Amino acid sequence: QVQLVESGGGLVQAGGSLRLSCAGSGRTFSSYTMGWFRQALGKEREFVAAWSGDSTYYADSVKGRFTISRDNAKNTVYLQMNSLKPEDTAVYYCAASRGVYYYPPRTSDFSSWGQGTQVTVSS
Repeated sequence: QVQLVESGGGLVQAGGSLRLSCAGSGRTFSSYTMGWFRQALGKEREFVAAWSGDSTYYADSVKGRFTISRDNAKNTVYLQMNSLKPEDTAVYYCAASRGVYYYPPRTSDFSSWGQGTQVTVSS
């Protein structure tokens, strides 16, 4: 399994931007489907974005505002978050999967998870 460590969370005002990073270990990082999920207080973990092969996928709630990217040479995946809203407040997790066949994916589709990073958007 790949080990994942997120960074880049913080406090930002509504309308602002943040970029999250997720550093992975292992020589097979490029073979994994990488995803971002988030979990708000009292809610279930939900899908945000994923990169699989040459394709990207987004939840409807973030489409047009968030962008997932990856740098396989650095074993890193990013989530650029623009036009942030208070409802984007959550702990954000990156995750790795050997294969996702339906979108939006379930959390059970991903076998490796980071520890999470808090994003708080103030109104």
